[in-house]
Amino acid sequence: MANHEGYSRIYCCFVCRNFVARHDDIVSKSFQAHSGRAYLFSHAMNIRSGPKEDRHLLTGLHTVADVFCDDCGEPIGWKYFKAHEPSQKYKEAKVVLEKVKIVREDA
Repeated sequence: MANHEGYSRIYCCFVCRNFVARHDDIVSKSFQAHSGRAYLFSHAMNIRSGPKEDRHLLTGLHTVADVFCDDCGEPIGWKYFKAHEPSQKYKEAKVVLEKVKIVREDA
């Protein structure tokens, strides 16, 4: 499990409080999930990915995989592996975490 020491603000799984991302790694807060708002992170930790699949999302076709808390298994978002539209390439290798599935904590 990745350590969160030295980070002032972190995000944790809302179920088990497992550390999954740093506030400083937020790329965008303007993403949308089925549950509502979501954040795009440059990377996340203590997560595992499900199988990759092609999905038609609001911004076009993407190869993505659902991501789960590595501790409790709760689904918390998805990871972009490939964006088929040139304007969406910035999302590749980044992770979207649903706002309702994470909690911000001040370390």
